[in-house]
Amino acid sequence: MQPQQPGYNSSRAYLDLLADLPWQNTSKELELDLRAAQERLDSDHYGLVKVKQRIIEYLVVRKLKPDARGPILCFVGPPGVGKTSLASSIAAALGRKFVRISLGGVKDEADIRGHRRTYIGSMPGRLIDGLKRVAVCNPVMLLDEIDKTGSDVRGDPASALLEVLDPKQNKTFNDHYLNVPFDLSKVIFVATANRAQPIPPPLLDRMEVIELPGYTHEEKLKIAVQHLIPRVLDQHGLNSEFLQIPEVQKFLLEEAGVRNLERNLAALARAAAVRVAEQEHVVPLSKGVEELSTPLLENKLADAAEVEMEVIPMGVNNSDISNTFRIISPLVVDEVMLEKVLGPPKFDGREAADRVATPGASVGLVWTTFGGEVQFVEATTMVGKGELHLTVAGLYGMSATVQWPAQVRARAAELRLAAAEGINLLEGRDIHIHFPAGAVPKDGPSAGVTLVTALVSVFSQKRVRSDTAMTGEMTLRGLVLPVGGIKDKILAAHRYGIKRVILPERNVKDLAEVPSSVLANLEILLAKRMEEVLEHAFDGGCPWRQRSKL
Repeated sequence: MQPQQPGYNSSRAYLDLLADLPWQNTSKELELDLRAAQERLDSDHYGLVKVKQRIIEYLVVRKLKPDARGPILCFVGPPGVGKTSLASSIAAALGRKFVRISLGGVKDEADIRGHRRTYIGSMPGRLIDGLKRVAVCNPVMLLDEIDKTGSDVRGDPASALLEVLDPKQNKTFNDHYLNVPFDLSKVIFVATANRAQPIPPPLLDRMEVIELPGYTHEEKLKIAVQHLIPRVLDQHGLNSEFLQIPEVQKFLLEEAGVRNLERNLAALARAAAVRVAEQEHVVPLSKGVEELSTPLLENKLADAAEVEMEVIPMGVNNSDISNTFRIISPLVVDEVMLEKVLGPPKFDGREAADRVATPGASVGLVWTTFGGEVQFVEATTMVGKGELHLTVAGLYGMSATVQWPAQVRARAAELRLAAAEGINLLEGRDIHIHFPAGAVPKDGPSAGVTLVTALVSVFSQKRVRSDTAMTGEMTLRGLVLPVGGIKDKILAAHRYGIKRVILPERNVKDLAEVPSSVLANLEILLAKRMEEVLEHAFDGGCPWRQRSKL
């Protein structure tokens, strides 16, 4: 073809892609050393015992049968728990190249399968482009945020991934741009997601879901000491001589992951870097010495700060100054320093007691995309026409949960909330049910028993115990049904300082996944019916028993 012809450039780009693709080029795998792989996982991640055990099993099968079609691992968990870094650890243990493909916000099927070459500006899909970049056909490919793909008139990327992640079909993966089959069976696919619910069931069926819950306070403390603090100090050119954090637990945040914790550590490191910069100046003493004195040093000397000064020749780089000086009094992080750098504390241990100080409030446990959270439910009555008012925005399945007041009205006399049968509990008054922070999406059915407890509290004028949190779905007959996310919810209660947790009786099997150190600090109460929940939730037992004694 002549370079002047219209299709010359597109044909040249197509042929270059065919020549550059690694059709048979593979990276030689290292001889798998299980001890070294275990040490690598332990050095990169603290805790996650079951997750690392599953990865070791995966690697062992790869060692015994290299051509085995293993399952597609999908790490599901809140942000900041180490999903992406686990995939890179698998690549390092196998000695393979690592490529990450972000699927967040992808709505075009062509991002997976590529464009047809008849279109102007056509290009291959992200998978083929990633293989071209790493130049091998057997990398570890991370499909990041696989739960955040969308669909519109341009197609459904999640449906296009069915062929990619099916070991029986991806041997002849057909990219629309290539228009020739490409073998993806040698690629090790690893996916990550915050939630498994948005993933289509056919796609979820092709993956093995491994859940990564949030960390406990003890685990976050170990992660901060062993990983985060050394890394943050190194990133800011500091070491322990400049910044000392003796009590890290004072600013451990109420979060599932450790990203905000690392941000706070970085803020403290920046404050220490400013102090180092203020003290790294000397007064000129002779010729050949660079003049570095500034008013900052004079202010520090005026404050009687203890600084050891040395004379630096002019050939010393500015980057080496922090290694030349030694600060005799390092910056020690205390409560005053924390409040000055990070602001006042956002949480305190008195919030639950203050929120449940009056009748009509209860403490629930719900699940969100960021892990488990503590959810307060408030109810109050006022003069009205027997109407029910709700202020809630983001609870999934809330249409079923708000029907639970019917169970309280139907059993008003039995619960000793009304004097006799046939009395309308709502006659002449309205109920207002409020879910604080309801705009954050949560699972609504888990608030069933919490809502009923708040209603019984407001009608009986008895306070709910502030050290008790609960979760569970309830039927109109009073049965407490099991719910999901038990591990995340218990970890949230532990982080919040809750001492007693009421769970559905059929969720007792889920306690095996909760760390023993967390269970040792909590009192787990199981309930099969709503009466048992009320018996545990109120101080001194259920309100109707207290009335019957009177």
